[in-house]
This record gives sequence, structure tokens and C-alpha cells, in this order.
Amino acid sequence: MRLLHTSITVRDMDASIRFYTENFGFRLVKRQEVPENNAEIAFLEDGETPHQIELTFWRSKREYVEGDQLDHIALQVNDVEKVVEELRRKGVTVKKEPYSLSAGKSRIAFITDPNDIWIELIQRT
Repeated sequence: MRLLHTSITVRDMDASIRFYTENFGFRLVKRQEVPENNAEIAFLEDGETPHQIELTFWRSKREYVEGDQLDHIALQVNDVEKVVEELRRKGVTVKKEPYSLSAGKSRIAFITDPNDIWIELIQRT
């Protein structure tokens, strides 16, 4: 497995992109709508490591509670269905079965850790 990105929930996408690009020199790699989730996402990278920060703006989210900002951690896997089944046998909670988004080429699934932190498993195609 390989660590891909860490997603944080943001209140204002433009202000958040400016914060990371102007203060840390991150580069905006991709910004797109995710209609299925009523959300917008943006990926930023530091130019030195393959790890990215994903900024997620949930259009229907109205309340922000301190500590809610970590949205998920993403790991790249070779076979998402196989990994999900192995984790399920070990008692890991599967929150979303493997699927593909309409705008994406990858297969993804979500599990949670013992602290209810969501972990996205991504199989690149």
C-alpha cells in the first residue's frame, strides 16, 4: 500500500486554496465538482513528495465542529475488492463497498479505523 492523500473538510474552497498555495508554496493540481456527493474537491501538492492534500467542500454542510475537519486518509491498493474482503474477514468495518464515481477512472471503497476515521482505498485503473 502507498499513502496517497489526506482529505480535510473546508468552509471556503477559494480561501483554503490561497492559504496553502500562498503560505506553503503548494501547487493546485486539480479542482473538480463531485455531483454525487454535492461537493467540490481540490488536490494540492508540495512538489517534493507524492503525498497530496485534498480539500473537500461539502455544499450541504452547515455546522462545523472542531475536530471534524479531517475527512479521510487515502491509500492506494492493487485490488480494492480483494483488500475489502480481507479487511472484512478481520473484522474491519466497511462503510462503502467498492464503486466508481462518474467523473473518475478509479475504483474506491471506504473503511473506518477503530477511532471512526475514514480510510479511502483506491485502485487506480
